[in-house]
Amino acid sequence: MAFTKSALLAVIAATSVLLSADAFVAPSTSLKTQTSFGVPKFSPIASSLAEDDVAEAEEADDFIVSAGDLDDEEAGEDDDLVVPEWYAHQLRIKELREQYRRHESDTGSPEYQVAGMTERISYLTKHLKEHPKDFSTRRGLVALVNKRRRLLNYLFREDIDRYQTIVSSMGIRHKAPGRVQSREDKYGRFPPQKVRKGGR
Repeated sequence: MAFTKSALLAVIAATSVLLSADAFVAPSTSLKTQTSFGVPKFSPIASSLAEDDVAEAEEADDFIVSAGDLDDEEAGEDDDLVVPEWYAHQLRIKELREQYRRHESDTGSPEYQVAGMTERISYLTKHLKEHPKDFSTRRGLVALVNKRRRLLNYLFREDIDRYQTIVSSMGIRHKAPGRVQSREDKYGRFPPQKVRKGGR
């Protein structure tokens, strides 16, 4: 159950006022005890003392902050709707896997696995750009890329249409086994480094 900051502060202020009103009453005047055979018996508080406590509690209401004074709505801050990055990543993995699922209970098809791995690879790549010395994540990323490559090789051998669909839709750069890449395929993603002379 989530509470807003203003509601919590109002409850704390009201509680502190009630506690402070009871805290300043001397213990000897608030309760009168009688003991008979070692068992304490409490008599009710005198009516004049109870009326004084009620009067003090009514005077303390001036110090209670209303809930509207503490709202963050004017500042445009809403802390409850911020989605953590790890949760958004899990949702993206789930969406991609649903998109490439062959049937309702599919969890092992190559397309399903490649879709999840591709999202994890992009997440880990972004993490490594922020934390370049995280070597265990780097090892995990390399292992994940190799596993995805093996799955894509298998998919290329078994069903080339599904292979082409998933590679083109997800933007995966993959060299199919036994295929020689042309110069454009191999270096097309890099910007040109040299200025060509003579129009070649």
